[in-house]
Amino acid sequence: MTPAAPPRVLVLRALGLGDLLAGVPALRALRRGFPDHEIVLAAPAALAPVAAAAGAADRLLPASAPGRAVPARLDWSGPPPDVAVDLHGNGPPSHRLLTRLRPRRLFAFAHPGTPEVDGPPWYAQEHERDRWCRLLRAYGVDADPADLLLPRPPEPSPAPGAVVLHPGAGAPSRRWPVERYAAVADALRARGHRVVVTGGPDEGDLVARLAELAGLPGPDVFGGGLPYGRLSALVAGARAVVSGDTGIAHLAVAHAAPSVTLFGPVPPSRWGPPADPRHRALWHPGPDGDPHGRRPDPALLRITPDDVLDALAGLPGAPGP
Repeated sequence: MTPAAPPRVLVLRALGLGDLLAGVPALRALRRGFPDHEIVLAAPAALAPVAAAAGAADRLLPASAPGRAVPARLDWSGPPPDVAVDLHGNGPPSHRLLTRLRPRRLFAFAHPGTPEVDGPPWYAQEHERDRWCRLLRAYGVDADPADLLLPRPPEPSPAPGAVVLHPGAGAPSRRWPVERYAAVADALRARGHRVVVTGGPDEGDLVARLAELAGLPGPDVFGGGLPYGRLSALVAGARAVVSGDTGIAHLAVAHAAPSVTLFGPVPPSRWGPPADPRHRALWHPGPDGDPHGRRPDPALLRITPDDVLDALAGLPGAPGP
């Protein structure tokens, strides 16, 4: 006799690397809260290795849409989910996508556009990790925002002990000028530190430009988007990681690698690292900008190479003068 399939929890988080890592505490809380359920994560297929490393989902259901939009549909089969969890946003499109599957229960924030969803209120200024843990606690699932560390990668770092510079980000408003990254690279190399540069699949030109300005040799240039395992090993073995508010900054936090993160349109109170001497968030207070804008945010431009070098010098075990 074929055994009955276990009940399933469907979690929608069809976003990027940093989003998934910020959602790891909530995903792990669901794993603990529903030990007899299959946890299915609806997220981009490329993030399957990240989900596996976090150990918080049994299966990844490929789901994505341009930008940060809600997918038009989910390739769900079989009985409706026992529980559907909206970790994508505050609706209503994400609510409607999940309710079309007729889950027995829906965990989601309230929105006036979907009055049938009786969830807790959404606070726009709340930190991303805290937000999703609060959502689950409202439904009786204990969640700890500090439960975010990943295990050590199994493969060795391609550049152990190097300072990793990552000039890219999802939008120009969060990209610190490449010339300033080059100035940081020059200063670090003059002090005897190895510097490497990384970039995403669509950031080859940006990586090449930084490598040219800083005179970095070929072995220290990792453009074109490293496979997750190799990127994870590089970050975990780094002396420090310097980047804007983007996925690699969250990866550094997940591996407890020293980091300096440059914030502009969005303050670190919403997306920054936890309070820890290994992580420094640089930000000049001001009004919120557009995190998807087409030009570097004015607050981001107020950060200087000297600010970054001073922050690096203050990290435990990180590069100093």
